Order: sequence, then structure tokens, then C-alpha cells
Amino acid sequence: MKNLIEKRFAEAKAILELMSNNREILKTIEEISKTIIETYDNDGKVFIAGNGGSAADAQHIAAELVSRFYKERKALAAESLTVNTSNLTAIANDYDFSVVFSRQLEANARKGDIFWGISTSGNSKNILSAISAAKNIGMKVIGFTGKGGGKMAEPVMCDLLIRIPSKDTPRIQENHILIAHIICEIVENAFFK
Repeated sequence: MKNLIEKRFAEAKAILELMSNNREILKTIEEISKTIIETYDNDGKVFIAGNGGSAADAQHIAAELVSRFYKERKALAAESLTVNTSNLTAIANDYDFSVVFSRQLEANARKGDIFWGISTSGNSKNILSAISAAKNIGMKVIGFTGKGGGKMAEPVMCDLLIRIPSKDTPRIQENHILIAHIICEIVENAFFK
């Protein structure tokens, strides 16, 4: 048991070291933060989605923006597309699970909003469908994925893409939420002194 614990800490530390020295990742975090700030400056909204643990991350990130991160402040407009079970089950039943997020964007998003898609593989069909819908609407697309990036790494997909340098889903998810927290703090600091 002790060996497993130490191994997981060592893996997490190694990935964190890789990311903290990766200029591309650091620059992309800054660009994502600026894009979200600009969207809020223009009365836009952030829509976030993922599957499984990434669905929980989508809810977590939306809550950090709507409620608060560090500061007492007004709410920022963000919505997780993973929480309305009536929408999810109706769309999956009437159409297909691959469009559960894209249908919600078609109904609620507008040009200038952001879609933030989370997929550790970069190949989740419903995230890819949502990216296509977001592009058709005129939204900016932020992607969070793992090493390689899957289909989300194709040039036409995401405007800004974070690829965690790992293929291990738990390590990818741990770092997604770390980076999301950094972004939330930057955005909050930009609006609330």
C-alpha cells in the first residue's frame, strides 16, 4: 500500500513539473483566462461539459464562477451542460447521446459565448458534437484533454487547448481541475479587486 501511495505522489509530482516548465501550457492558461474575461466584458456566458469525472469537473468549474472562488462578489455567468437530467435523458432518448450537449448549446448559447469541453481522450463524441455546434453558433471553444489530444487537437476544433502530458485518466483529471482553479482565480481577480 505504501509503495502505491508513493508511486502516485511521484507521478503527480512529475506531471506537475512537466507542466510548470511548459511555456505552451502556461501561455494557453493566460490566453484562456483573457478569452473568458473578454467574454464576460461582452455580457457572454461560459458553457462547460464533460463525461464521468469530467462531468463533475464541469459542474465544479461552473460553481466556482457562479458562486465565488476566493472573493465575495457578484456571480459570473456559467453553466454546466451535465446537470439537467430531463434535458440529458430526453435528448439521448429522442435523438442520441452524442448530441446531449450540442442540442443544449443550440437552445441556449449565442455568438460570442464560450464552450469549454473536457475529455481526457479528446475523442468523446458528445464533446466533439458540441464543439461543432459551438463553432456553427460563433462561440469560442476551450478544450481540456490529455496527451495527444485526440480529435480535439485537430486544428479546426478548439481555439485554445490544454493537453495534460499524461495518458493516465486520474492524473489528467487532477491537473484539469488545478488549471481550472488557476483560470478561475485570474478571472475573478480581473473583475473584483
